[in-house]
Amino acid sequence: MADHQDETRAAYDGVVELYASLFANRLETQPFSRAMIATFAELVRATGNLRAADVGCGPGHLTAMLNELGLNAFGLDLSPGMIDHASRAHPVLRFQQARMESLPIEDGALGGVLAHYSMIHTPPGDLPKLLAEQVRVLAPGGLLLVSCFGTNGPEPIRFDHKVAPAYSWPAECLAELLADAGLVPFARLLHDPASKRGFLDTHLLARRP
Repeated sequence: MADHQDETRAAYDGVVELYASLFANRLETQPFSRAMIATFAELVRATGNLRAADVGCGPGHLTAMLNELGLNAFGLDLSPGMIDHASRAHPVLRFQQARMESLPIEDGALGGVLAHYSMIHTPPGDLPKLLAEQVRVLAPGGLLLVSCFGTNGPEPIRFDHKVAPAYSWPAECLAELLADAGLVPFARLLHDPASKRGFLDTHLLARRP
């Protein structure tokens, strides 16, 4: 796992300002993503535990969005460059460099975890370990929202993402991994993005029993 993470960290450190300029609009052009994140935030608020982690937060735009939606959210990212940018762009929020397989969070502490296209670079064989770590930090009843590139095929597909190699996932396959990790998937949204990428945009909501 270390090799691909080192490569991914270096790749994102090299595109911080460009990446932030492309995505700092907080999903103004992505209504389906906005709707799923708003639903996630509403369900987390309903648990009474407002603590939420934006895992793979990048430049921090969605961490800020979660706070605007009433959560006590903080951001974690592998890239120190992204953490530095997020801290400067949102100085009142908390950001910390961290690896997704060893989150600096106590057991059962969070009402929600957002993983918005942050696990796309993880090889399929390593993904269960990351999901298990996200389950670990969720309180009973806590919510996980995973967003990723989707495919209609039977297996994940590796492709050349503009920053680092990535994978698209069949929704059913990803839902099975969530269930294997101890979560209960209960909602999904798949849609064809307005682009020539060729993948579906996929969002899955799951709850820790």
